[in-house]
Amino acid sequence: MRTVIQRVRHASVTVEGRITGQIGPGLLVLAGFSPTDTATSLDWMARKLTQLRIFSDEEGKMNRSVQDVDGQVLVVSQFTLLADARKGNRPSYTGAAPPPIAIPLYEQFVQQLEQLLGQPVPTGEFGADMQVELLNDGPVTIVLDSPESS
Repeated sequence: MRTVIQRVRHASVTVEGRITGQIGPGLLVLAGFSPTDTATSLDWMARKLTQLRIFSDEEGKMNRSVQDVDGQVLVVSQFTLLADARKGNRPSYTGAAPPPIAIPLYEQFVQQLEQLLGQPVPTGEFGADMQVELLNDGPVTIVLDSPESS
């Protein structure tokens, strides 16, 4: 599993002109799943993401998590995170899980985040053509792979 985590002031995702998810201050998480991801991968990622200390404390040091600041999380599925562009000019997406595998992983990941955060986690729409808008705060952007992916 691979995620791109962005600390944001606000973010939203739109599908066919309708907003499917939006948040205020918190984290925008782009999530890509591989066929080898497991419940352990999802659990590790959800816990890491909610405990990652990338929000500033009163001294301006990144010392607080999204939980500590009562931030929100928006999750958007993005299979292109698993692209392999090492050969040629057209990326290969064979490393990404196909929808029958990826959809349950995505849904389980969102549920785990909701349980850890104690609040709903808005999302995009799996497989849709989405437009994502955000105001990156910092900017802070982190690419995080589950241990099994490394």
